[in-house]
Amino acid sequence: MLLNQKAKQAVYFSLFRAAAIFSVLILLFVLMFIMKEGAGIISIKFLTSMWSHMDITQGGILPAIIGTLLLGIGVAVVSVPIGICTAIYLNEYAKDNLFTRIIKLAIRNLAGVPSVVYGLFGIAVFVLLLNLNTSLVAASLTLSCMTLPWIITTSEEALKTVPLSFREGSYALGATKWQTIRRNVLPHSLSGMMTGAILGVSRAMGETAPIIMVGATFFMSYLPTSVFDKFMALPYHLYILATQHSSPYAHEYALGTALVLIIMVFMLNLIAFIIRYRLRKKKDW
Repeated sequence: MLLNQKAKQAVYFSLFRAAAIFSVLILLFVLMFIMKEGAGIISIKFLTSMWSHMDITQGGILPAIIGTLLLGIGVAVVSVPIGICTAIYLNEYAKDNLFTRIIKLAIRNLAGVPSVVYGLFGIAVFVLLLNLNTSLVAASLTLSCMTLPWIITTSEEALKTVPLSFREGSYALGATKWQTIRRNVLPHSLSGMMTGAILGVSRAMGETAPIIMVGATFFMSYLPTSVFDKFMALPYHLYILATQHSSPYAHEYALGTALVLIIMVFMLNLIAFIIRYRLRKKKDW
């Protein structure tokens, strides 16, 4: 009997290990392919020049890089404070009743809504109803709505990791609710919150469908100077190069653009991991 259980365990562990190795191999294959085909395109000129629509070999993707960074900043400014404050309210202040459980269920369901639906929502509300037109601010607000469920959920889970004894000890010493949250709860949950927020923003920066509808454009001869301007973005730029551009070099430049986008997302994820590591080192429990 014991041998049968050990044999089953070995079989399941082998299956899990094979699945993990297979997933890593697929990821490595994709990264190696993009690096092999796109690394030759990347140069100082490619990264710092304005886009040349007629002859793509004479221009660069600076407007798309700037537009993507501005979009990420806009999403972070809107979604991170709202998401963290919502998580604090739901976890620390709201009572555990049917209404609260429905809200939490709705938030988790919204995290799985396709991004193109958020794009349609952005057109209806931000572009038409609020008359923001197709612009950087409309795109930032649309992607903020898409990112909010992710940030709220991860922030709430981070708050739940703080032991209840931290709160009870603070209350026993006469601290108020907010003092307990600010001094005992937030410092120990901040690493998880920041990680979730940065991962959510990096996901938003890689979206294509919503920004096509609410502000992104393939070609601009200038950098955006206002939040009400249209903008170029790496995901949309990559999509057009890979599917619709007639230049014989479009495929190579699409892979180069993809590599730049991957590097930007990787840097954001690396920042998230560094922040989490440093904040966790300060924990004394």
